[in-house]
Amino acid sequence: MAKTPLFLRNTWYYALPSQQLKPGKIISKTLLNELIVFSRDRSGKVFAKGSETKIYPTQEAQGNIWIYMSNEETSSILEDIPRIPEFGDQSHQAIESIRLPCDVDHAVVGLIDPAHIAFVHQAWWWRSPQTLKEVVKAFEPSLYGFTMQKHPIEQQTFFYRLIGENPQIEISFSLPGIRIERVSTEKHLVCNLTAITPISETETEETTMFYTTLPWFPIFQPLLLSFTRSFLNQDREILLKQQIGLKHNTPLTLVGDADAQARWYYRLKAEFARSQIEGRSFINPIKEKTLRWRS
Repeated sequence: MAKTPLFLRNTWYYALPSQQLKPGKIISKTLLNELIVFSRDRSGKVFAKGSETKIYPTQEAQGNIWIYMSNEETSSILEDIPRIPEFGDQSHQAIESIRLPCDVDHAVVGLIDPAHIAFVHQAWWWRSPQTLKEVVKAFEPSLYGFTMQKHPIEQQTFFYRLIGENPQIEISFSLPGIRIERVSTEKHLVCNLTAITPISETETEETTMFYTTLPWFPIFQPLLLSFTRSFLNQDREILLKQQIGLKHNTPLTLVGDADAQARWYYRLKAEFARSQIEGRSFINPIKEKTLRWRS
């Protein structure tokens, strides 16, 4: 069986926020180990040019620019860019990005690891390891990924209580590294879209953005961005420490329900790569399942 490549091709990757690319301007950025030149003409259309003058398809929506990193054999586009339908053409109201010192796989595993939340993210307004409880969540397959079904939030932190009474949450993940969290009450909706973009074999970019119907959100935006930067930096510090052990090529040990989503990611990625090689449709290997872990 062929080894799964580190970088998946023929899929959409997050490139950069729309606001960064002004009309008539050019931005160079390395993605998947390739230098890409982004430009916007005077009419507002975005272009992306790679090595040897290769043109990559781009799409722009909801304040984001996405690039379709096709391979050399085909330029067919298999799916639409990630969107949050409830917000139409509205741009995100807050955005933060960080470079992580690891490859894309470790960045994604850190993103979807449910057990690290109480241990890595330490803050007065967040939960702590001393408040660990068993959680039971139902999952189902979704397009190129899986979804944690909508359910009431049991451990309500400071931020969740600001949204309204009886908040519910749904979290979805899809290849190549897109996580969308929806928190809803009877009156309001807050969505957090996080995108993982590989820069090279040793560096990955994580971008997180927020969409919300909360009328008072602009007042709390600076505070939220401060919290988000704190969380992202905590993730980065953990990954820096993790790299010490990874220098010895230690294989990952993924066991139990807490690591199930990480195992699913590797299965999804392997199936996506195989379907590309074999020229067939992607078959989601994930089945409906209820997972239990402590968080």
